[in-house]
Amino acid sequence: MSAAGRFAPSPSGDLHVGNLRTAALAWLAARATHRRFLVRVEDLDAQRSRADVAARQLDDLRAIGLTWDAEPVLQSSRHAAYAAALAVLRDGGDTYECYCTRREIREAQSAPHAGAGRYPGTCRTLSAADGAALRAAGRRPALRLRGADVGHRWDDLVLGPCRGVVDDVVLARADGSVSYNLAVVVDDLWQGVDQIVRGDDLAEQTATQLHLAGLLGGGTAADAVEYGHVPLVVSTAGSRLAKRDGAVTLADLAAAGVPVADVVRRILASCGRAVPEGARTLDAAVAGFDVSALPRAPWVFVPPVGC
Repeated sequence: MSAAGRFAPSPSGDLHVGNLRTAALAWLAARATHRRFLVRVEDLDAQRSRADVAARQLDDLRAIGLTWDAEPVLQSSRHAAYAAALAVLRDGGDTYECYCTRREIREAQSAPHAGAGRYPGTCRTLSAADGAALRAAGRRPALRLRGADVGHRWDDLVLGPCRGVVDDVVLARADGSVSYNLAVVVDDLWQGVDQIVRGDDLAEQTATQLHLAGLLGGGTAADAVEYGHVPLVVSTAGSRLAKRDGAVTLADLAAAGVPVADVVRRILASCGRAVPEGARTLDAAVAGFDVSALPRAPWVFVPPVGC
């Protein structure tokens, strides 16, 4: 299967300018390196995902100039593949049952020497007898990756040399639903995605996902993937862009009289030397696009006057 890049939104809300910028950068990086480009709808969260939102997201991506080379895949149609991946990991001894509540995890993470935001490994060495006692008490286990604090390095297309430590992330919750970290790796391997351009808030998950890719697709599968973590778009207050910041979606901006072409030009202008001078459309920006030349600072999005 030929190489590919991708954009994978969750259909829980309309895309804002920050989402659209990341999508545009992923598309430009793929097209500039002669890769296929794919869109995947990450709709595993049945309570928050909506088909009408997914349709609007695809419309907005088309509106700014994105094209893709296959029909968008719905993660909700891929449960059999995730179950098969879980079986591989379980049979290989790469998982363990976790009975911790959220409160217990928070308390353990606050202890001295605990890794910030990381699962502290409480159930990693839990005995079979202790697990049976917890089940008898009504606890239902989640299934975690046995990461064992392995370190991974990668050369990020934007951030340069990076290193991270594998976290014992949840792979399947107590109700049987699979997690983002498992699904995204399974789908990237299946679709031949070897270039992942996404927000830099996800950089800390890269080591874990590289480790999973190695377990499920072999070490060469993990080594072949290149990552580029791009700065986020923030509000004038410095916080991550959100609906509360006003006119931040294409629909909002259109209602305020701002055409899509102007939004695209502002996105391209935010990329500095990464795009050819004078490019005003995504197609025009492909030739000469260099994701490594992106500004490292977040882009502060100021809504047009009157919005």
